[in-house]
Amino acid sequence: MSTVTETIPRTSRRALAPSVLSYVALFLISFIIIVPLLWMLLTSFKTDFDAINSPASPWPNPFTIEAYVTLASGDLPILRWFANSVIAATAQTVIILVTASAAAYALARLEFRGKRIVFGAIVATLLVPGVIFLIPNYLIVDSFGWLDTLWAIIVPGSAGAFGVFFLRQFFISLPGEIEEAARVDGAGDFRIFWQIILPLSRPALATLAVLSFLTNWNDFIWPIYVLLSPENLTLQPGLSVLQGTYSTHFGIVMAGAVIASVPVLILFTLAQKQIVESVASSGVKG
Repeated sequence: MSTVTETIPRTSRRALAPSVLSYVALFLISFIIIVPLLWMLLTSFKTDFDAINSPASPWPNPFTIEAYVTLASGDLPILRWFANSVIAATAQTVIILVTASAAAYALARLEFRGKRIVFGAIVATLLVPGVIFLIPNYLIVDSFGWLDTLWAIIVPGSAGAFGVFFLRQFFISLPGEIEEAARVDGAGDFRIFWQIILPLSRPALATLAVLSFLTNWNDFIWPIYVLLSPENLTLQPGLSVLQGTYSTHFGIVMAGAVIASVPVLILFTLAQKQIVESVASSGVKG
């Protein structure tokens, strides 16, 4: 009996050790991610002198909302930049979901000559650095007369290869018996795609929507090339205006960064469940 009673606690401790290590690792990762966000938020409530004071302290002394008042005063068109970013990121995300889902369904479920070649060519573009497309895309946008308009940052990235690859892998993982039953009932390819495949793919679509929105929202290089007027800038290049050549108002910069982070945090909060489901259910076969 003594041997049995001693074995049970030892087994429990052995099983508990990996769980404890996992929680410790998750805590450390969360700490590393959260601390810079908190520092950014607290710095936005500091004065310029307090923000550069040494030794640095995370707590504002004194606490002030002067940075946010400055941004809302109208001297800087930050609300216009914010609206431009929301419009551009949302529009591009919608276009990506439409084009990528249609192309992925054709490559995953339909049979046609040269399908593997087409898919290989699409995947091959993922290996090309994005900076190579700057000049060709600029010339195309200029030829359409889209310079200094939101179309210049919406259309060029609306048919990326990643969305097609990502959704194709998810579509392949769906059971084919559902489509066969629908075809027996007389459903065509479009009806199967619209009424069966897309509803079953909500987690993958939500994940792709979040990634696409963030890619456009955080884009800095491309808008600088194609958006020429200060009032037509998006939020990321607009915030760079807050940094002077010889001095930087860190409180104002951090306040702008906080404003830029709010939509991202809200988006992740709303789509968190769908993203987890997509990661758990998607595969990479095919």
